[in-house]
Amino acid sequence: MIRGVALIAVLALVGCEEATRAADDVGRRSAKVAVNEAIVTRFPAVPKQAVAPFTDCVIDNADALEIREFARDAVIGVTDATANLVRTVIARPETQQCIVRAGSAALTL
Repeated sequence: MIRGVALIAVLALVGCEEATRAADDVGRRSAKVAVNEAIVTRFPAVPKQAVAPFTDCVIDNADALEIREFARDAVIGVTDATANLVRTVIARPETQQCIVRAGSAALTL
């Protein structure tokens, strides 16, 4: 009996983990749309071939609340607040390091 309950608990936990991962993936994909649009429209100094790597760096270094904000902006539209949030994430040392690495690679292609 105890093994059965333990097995059900493990299966439920695995199911929750998979559902959470799937929801996170959907949120991140939506957030990417908004960040990409913000970079294209609000950051004209970013070369076209570097937009996708910059977007990836912003998404990879945004926290869960920021991802949620970006995902919301993908639905309602990119605003000055979106651009400001992108700037906030870009200002982080980890994001800047990622951008340097990714930008260098994108510009050499």
